[in-house]
Amino acid sequence: MSIYDERINQLRALMKDKNIDAYIVCTQDFHSSEYVGDYFKEREYLSGFTGSAGTLVITYNEVALWTDGRYYLQAEEQLSVSDIKLMKMGQKNVDTIEEYLTKNFNDIIKKSNTVDSSYNNLKEPHNKLNKFTIGFDGRTVNNHFAEHLKSKIKLNISIYADEDLVEAVWKNRPLLSAKPVWELDFGYTGRTREEKLEALRAEMKKTDSDICVLTSLDDIAWLLNLRGTDVEYNPVFLSYMIIGMNDAVLYANESIFSDEIKEKLELVQITIKPYNDIYIDITKIDSNKNILADYNKINYRLIHLIPSKCKIQNIQNPIVRMKAVKNSIECDNIRKAHLKDGIAVTKFMYWLKKNIGKIEITEISAAKKLEELRANQEGYIGASFAPIMAYGRHGAIVHYCATQESNVKLEKKGFLLSDTGGHYLEGTTDITRTYVLGKLESEEKTAFTLVLRGNLNLASARFKYGVTGVHLDILARQPLWENGLDYNHGTGHGVGYILNVHEGPNSIGWQIKSDKINDIILEEGMVTSNEPGFYLTNEFGIRHENLILCKMLCETEYGKFMGFETLTLVPFDLEGIDKTLLSDREIDWLNEYHQYVYKMLSPYFEGDELKWLQMATKMI
Repeated sequence: MSIYDERINQLRALMKDKNIDAYIVCTQDFHSSEYVGDYFKEREYLSGFTGSAGTLVITYNEVALWTDGRYYLQAEEQLSVSDIKLMKMGQKNVDTIEEYLTKNFNDIIKKSNTVDSSYNNLKEPHNKLNKFTIGFDGRTVNNHFAEHLKSKIKLNISIYADEDLVEAVWKNRPLLSAKPVWELDFGYTGRTREEKLEALRAEMKKTDSDICVLTSLDDIAWLLNLRGTDVEYNPVFLSYMIIGMNDAVLYANESIFSDEIKEKLELVQITIKPYNDIYIDITKIDSNKNILADYNKINYRLIHLIPSKCKIQNIQNPIVRMKAVKNSIECDNIRKAHLKDGIAVTKFMYWLKKNIGKIEITEISAAKKLEELRANQEGYIGASFAPIMAYGRHGAIVHYCATQESNVKLEKKGFLLSDTGGHYLEGTTDITRTYVLGKLESEEKTAFTLVLRGNLNLASARFKYGVTGVHLDILARQPLWENGLDYNHGTGHGVGYILNVHEGPNSIGWQIKSDKINDIILEEGMVTSNEPGFYLTNEFGIRHENLILCKMLCETEYGKFMGFETLTLVPFDLEGIDKTLLSDREIDWLNEYHQYVYKMLSPYFEGDELKWLQMATKMI
């Protein structure tokens, strides 16, 4: 029995005490964050699965984990040491969580009534009435998820959400983070916090809302022009806000704010109160008030503490769209950040090509070298996510992250897939390059070129205003689809401004989702990734990623026409290209991009590096 199976059995004993038939552990913190601090990594503690997305369901029959296509291979490997069943979301014949619980209802109830006495000392079955009790920590499940679960499970169910059962199981649990907050000035943000609060309140008025309950960490950080380090790689701080039309309360650990920041917040009528006080204060809201609360963001426990007579407006938090459209100052800064990043990553490419086969380079040492080159750039803050430096077959694991156990030496053959990013004072970057380390098979060159064609096609798109990422996704996938190939992840995600590297609402993907979260018009000022890929299990992985800025190109009698400006400034590896697979138009696009990369980077290179850069960006 693995340590994870032991922990699950300890949790089952607590479930039995509380008459819970199924317990759900999500990845999220109290704020519906994609990435979370160490304190919140309950699913990882119970299962050993370290991916950023996954939901664990524990019953007395079995334990199952749901995750998406980015993590299939990783999950298979990490769950192999336990009895946890992998549920590959979106795959044929794979039940959703609600389908799984409904189908297995009778077996779960039967097992919970006859559970082995080793779990506890209860002798009588607790479930005589066949009522199905689902438990979870109501702070780590957003209200949309919980309500969807209740509506889809056609059973006589009850919810137990007032307690975190994992707390009693988790020995030596890390403390909640409380690290200092810092401020971004107007030269970086382009808008003051007063202006942002005014804009938010204007949006509240449009929906006849008196109060906005704001719980998403990146939205709070953006609104207040503050940043923190409570979540690794995400410059946010643990906090909630209740915002009225004239004042607001910020719930956070007061010790993380300097006296200067406190004074500035007071000037805009923002009071700081202890982090957990929101769970008390929200019960005291005037019952005549209209509350704006985004069910996709606010947690289940908070929403159910709002006085029942209040009218709740379940509307997407207006800040989501406000912060997605970068202003002119932010856009100018983002270009500067990508120039710095382009210098660092291109110098890494030169170093890698020069030294492969001559000195020992591993996945981890390569990532450290790239981090070192980024750190040499003025205004560098830190990595925007854990580096993906995946050699050979590791490249087929979409979100692979090297450990001391998995770390391998790079050889003078095959591919190195490098997906990394940085936070600079001027913005956030995210780039993937697939480097050729030596001789390639024809199959590898073909795949490399097909993926590159997709990237070039999307980057060169021209489209009428009103188009969404769903409309454009085929441009990136078509070269692969024509050959019966595909990749099991989205083509693009929004990127924050010194915030989360994955930021909504803009995205690019072909699947139309039921909650319409990808039905978002691409607006001028939105930054989105362009990252088609191809992955051959146990062989290799390829991904080519640039960040692109949406902009208006022209307006005619037929309407406004939009396009993209490519922000990323790093050559694609010409050694991986089969030119015969490229059209003349695609060759022109590639040459134009490389000419621009050379123009922007060459002033920062000299000697052998400059000669190499000339060859790396040459016309083909």
